[in-house]
Amino acid sequence: MYYITGDTHGLFQRIKDYSYNNATTKEDVLIILGDAGINYYGEKDKELKKQLFNMPITLFCIHGNHEKRPETIKTYKEKTMFNGSIYYEEEYPNILFAKDGEIYTLGGYQVLVIGGAYSIDKTYRILHGEPWFKDEQPSKEVQEQILDKIKNQKPKIDIVLSHTCPYKYIPKEALIKGINQALVDQSTEFFLDTLEELIDYQKWYCGHFHIIKEIDKVEFMYYKVKKLGTK
Repeated sequence: MYYITGDTHGLFQRIKDYSYNNATTKEDVLIILGDAGINYYGEKDKELKKQLFNMPITLFCIHGNHEKRPETIKTYKEKTMFNGSIYYEEEYPNILFAKDGEIYTLGGYQVLVIGGAYSIDKTYRILHGEPWFKDEQPSKEVQEQILDKIKNQKPKIDIVLSHTCPYKYIPKEALIKGINQALVDQSTEFFLDTLEELIDYQKWYCGHFHIIKEIDKVEFMYYKVKKLGTK
């Protein structure tokens, strides 16, 4: 079974409860829509990973803006899974990370993944010695590769998984008050806008904004867990 939820930021009690209540096993896969909080502190993350390894479920994480990209961490390897390329650590085989731009087969759906977003807390994190990652957003090269794939190969895409959302769907009521939005880099959102106009999809899931909301075919997820593709 394939499940999906929003940002966890290193807090997995709701996932533990859900796994227990639904008698999941490591054959079941839970998609986390970015900011899983698993690769944020480096060495300090090992204790959390040990806990997650013992959970009866496999985690499939989209890249967020509050975690280091797994491809930049030496302990991560790359392999083919779900008909696409994923990142994993041999020590924690049930903690998987998606690769931006890959199209996976998940639960019978063809699923396009694009992670990343801009951190509005960037300055605070830098000033207070907290981790911040300059490659938090998908690069221009990755964006161009994705657009070329869509335009030239015209792949079937049933579902899109992203951390942030297309610009037109930004839930303004969820924006943090006191933040000057004119200073927020929304290049990823504008890119997703362009992408959305090129594809015919059934469903688009995203996290990032810590809100539960549906707009047309776009669904923002936060703390709830549900089966992939269901109402």
